[in-house]
Amino acid sequence: MTAALAPVTGSVHSWDISTGVDGPGTRFVAFLSGCPLRCLYCQNPDTWARGNGIRCDADDMLGEAAKYVPFITASGGGATISGGEPLQQPGFASALLRGFRELGLHTALDTSGFLGRAASDELLDATDLVLLDIKAGQPETYRRLTGRDLDPTLRFAERLAARGTPVWVRYVLVPGITDAPAEVETVARFAAGLGIVDRVDVLPFHTLGSAKWAELGRRFVLADTPAPTAAQVERARMTFREQGLIAY
Repeated sequence: MTAALAPVTGSVHSWDISTGVDGPGTRFVAFLSGCPLRCLYCQNPDTWARGNGIRCDADDMLGEAAKYVPFITASGGGATISGGEPLQQPGFASALLRGFRELGLHTALDTSGFLGRAASDELLDATDLVLLDIKAGQPETYRRLTGRDLDPTLRFAERLAARGTPVWVRYVLVPGITDAPAEVETVARFAAGLGIVDRVDVLPFHTLGSAKWAELGRRFVLADTPAPTAAQVERARMTFREQGLIAY
């Protein structure tokens, strides 16, 4: 007799149904707990520690998603693994992505790419789209923002290019930090050179997550940083467009 496979479990912060921000169409989004980055503008610092999540079997999460399959597929949507950083739980993330595929859903992985080496080929084979957060163009700026190195993200992006995996790049525009022309131009040139970037989302910085920092007893160092103006955002988008990319 063949022994039953043990359930694949992970730590889940929450899940939600979203439209337009986590990939194409209406999507079931699973937010996994745990993240190695400490982004100064993080909206959800409560996801940093894996222990803040709820232990969950992959089959249970897939069962929740299955309830929404007709609604999701009618919109041309799918399912997205987000976080935190989902590649901090690569086995669990892989099980979810493969399970979503079996439900007939388009799959997306929302990641910083910093832990890209943890993503197995099996995981990426089950991923239709990667939402890749490239947070800065210069290594020193990236480290200032995240406390980590930029290079792993760039190497992961190049791996995706070699595989031909479609990518949407996300770039948060922070006045005084990531709005510098050199930052935007560097990311734009790199993204264009990959040949797999279908879209770039320039996301205006905001302070809506500052209350969570306060609840955790952490200082939100960008509290006095203003949101970028519409002109600043459009200028950044134009930089990406000048490299032949579609930018929103």
